[in-house]
Amino acid sequence: MNNRPVMEEILLEDLEKLEGTLEKIRYYNEESAYLVGRLRCVSGDAVTIVGNFPPMQEGESLRITGRWQVHHRYGRQVAVERWERMLPLTEEGLKRYLSSGLIKGIGPVTAAAIVKQFGLAALEVMEQEPEQLQEVPGIGPKKAAMILEGFQKYREMQNVLIFLQGHGIGVGQALRLYRHYGPQAIDRVKENPYALAEEVLGIGFKTADRIARQMGLSAESPARVRAALLFALCDAARKGDVYLPRETLTERVNELLAIPGKTRPSLPLTDHLQQLAGDRKIYCEDTAAGEIVYAASYYHAEKEVARRLKKLASAPRQWDRKKSKAVLEATAGKESGLTGEQRRVLEQALNEGVLVITGGPGTGKTTTIRALLSLFYSLNQAVLLAAPTGRAAKRVNEATGEEAFTIHRLLEYSYIEGEGFRFLRHEKRPLEADVLIVDEASMVDLMLMCQLVKAIPAGCRLIMVGDVDQLPAVGAGNVLRDLLESGAVPAVRLNHIFRQARESLITVNAHRINRGKMPHLNAKNKDFFFINEAIPDLVAQKVVQLCRERIPNYGPFDPVADIQVITPMRRTAAGVDRLNILLQKALNPPDRRKNEVTVRGTVFRHGDKVMQIRNNYQKEVYNGDIGLVSDLDLEAGELTVTYGDAALSRPVVYNFSELDELTLSYAISVHKSQGSEYPVIVMPVITQHYLLLQRNLLYTGITRARKLVVLVGTKKALAMAIRNNRAEERHSYLDSRLRQEGEGIAGSTDG
Repeated sequence: MNNRPVMEEILLEDLEKLEGTLEKIRYYNEESAYLVGRLRCVSGDAVTIVGNFPPMQEGESLRITGRWQVHHRYGRQVAVERWERMLPLTEEGLKRYLSSGLIKGIGPVTAAAIVKQFGLAALEVMEQEPEQLQEVPGIGPKKAAMILEGFQKYREMQNVLIFLQGHGIGVGQALRLYRHYGPQAIDRVKENPYALAEEVLGIGFKTADRIARQMGLSAESPARVRAALLFALCDAARKGDVYLPRETLTERVNELLAIPGKTRPSLPLTDHLQQLAGDRKIYCEDTAAGEIVYAASYYHAEKEVARRLKKLASAPRQWDRKKSKAVLEATAGKESGLTGEQRRVLEQALNEGVLVITGGPGTGKTTTIRALLSLFYSLNQAVLLAAPTGRAAKRVNEATGEEAFTIHRLLEYSYIEGEGFRFLRHEKRPLEADVLIVDEASMVDLMLMCQLVKAIPAGCRLIMVGDVDQLPAVGAGNVLRDLLESGAVPAVRLNHIFRQARESLITVNAHRINRGKMPHLNAKNKDFFFINEAIPDLVAQKVVQLCRERIPNYGPFDPVADIQVITPMRRTAAGVDRLNILLQKALNPPDRRKNEVTVRGTVFRHGDKVMQIRNNYQKEVYNGDIGLVSDLDLEAGELTVTYGDAALSRPVVYNFSELDELTLSYAISVHKSQGSEYPVIVMPVITQHYLLLQRNLLYTGITRARKLVVLVGTKKALAMAIRNNRAEERHSYLDSRLRQEGEGIAGSTDG
């Protein structure tokens, strides 16, 4: 997909050569490395430049070659074809360059002092005579060492980028490789180019293949074919598939091996499959539907999950019928108002080793969890509560009053010197529990489920709770749906919507959408609104107006803390990226009293709402955690994010070099919202998002709201999403394995 802004342009002139200072970065996309900026030329003129660049800092000096063009909206600009960095041309440019967050320890004050001491020779001094830094007032040995370490890391990155670009690797991909491997990126590329496609997210087979062929590897090489096979399976797993049918795998491999300008190959893969199977890198299996092929890790995980679930499910009952009935009646007496469905859950929980509970909003899943806790506590059972994400675990804790863990924390995922990160709870050191309850189970993928079941001790009950109609897990597999569809694991579906929930149009409309019906849009209500607007730019403007004025005036809602914008796509006029820029400007505008730093085109400002986008186990922050920028120290090169609420807040410090782990989160994708609840949800629903207009995506977004939902878009787009009920088809064999393994396991009930 082209990540550039939509452009209509007319080429005007031949190549133009310009020199100047990058005065302002207006836009930068890390994935495509596409930059829009303002270049202050040596002549004094300012021009807009667009093109692909590595991370740049405002204040850098550039020599560019490009062509003038006219953008239909932004006017005259230079489309850059070639560029090179130069030493900053002015002392002011050098100050901005040094203080831009590029080098830890240099903020505006220190940058000004360095330039005052050394003038335009400052960079030369740092590189050739670094000991002279201590001559600058305010820089002692410790700070000088920190500055030089940051400067050295920057130079290392530049060397790696130059090497990689020399081998035909684009700027965006070169940056991914550097972030993954660091200074060792050059050695890894030389050692095995094809490993890049397996190990680095965002580096595909085509890129690795281009590098390998530049380094002399033949197009007919068996290593090339096998690398394509392994990549096809790994790529499928990234998209949710546990395995691929043999025919599908063959088709994808031939696509990967196709060379532009040549006849597309149609290679027999039998010998290569046998070789990889002999090396135990893949596994092939015959099924009723034909041969299927797994990457080794997913094959073992799927078999292990099925085997261990059977073992857990077949554990003998601990209580006789008379005692079970007495305990059940006592619990029902304490937990008044339980429905017949919920009582069946308690009965099943007493008698079964594995149980699945599913249901939509308002059907009492949380009440059922509380009743289960009461039931097992009355039997003196040790109960553990867990959820896939920190936000989901926090919700369980708030709803039950009991401590809840993320699954990673429960399994003690930790860094071990010399071994890297690994789970410290496993079959040899299992959890200490009689009952394990996992909420938001729809978010659990196959690999995490495998780690979980390996750590559950014999005789421990496993209860999985979730809404199977929500989006599936981001990782490979569809565990909750497979458990239900196998019929081999006891399951109860909660269908009764409680009266209080029926009074909320959020709940009513969520269930209508899930049944394929249009939501009530014209009814007089207080918690579900639809605003009709078809033009994407106007949709974005209305979303901003809602967050800044209309919703805070409608109820006591904080624009930043209480309102969450959720949108299906990233790069559209009403997508995540653009809405974040507009909402930041509206809700946390620039202020001379607020420090800010620009990193890779993103402005982070004191008070901003941000999200962690990668698991960081050392900082104990995880993909999807949302917090506020509570401190920004330009001199120290550090930004502090406070996660949690006022009652339980936790500050986490980031070096500026780590800010690629953060993104603005005034607007987030629907997938990132899973497992969370927010007081208010605002969601664009427009035909421009047709690629992701799906019923389960709309349903998931709406069910994130506790108090208010506002949809902005068209009824046509809404109807498109509701009609599109093609559940994401994922290649998974877990349901069949459970049926094979599950003879003798009790069936399910549907309320």
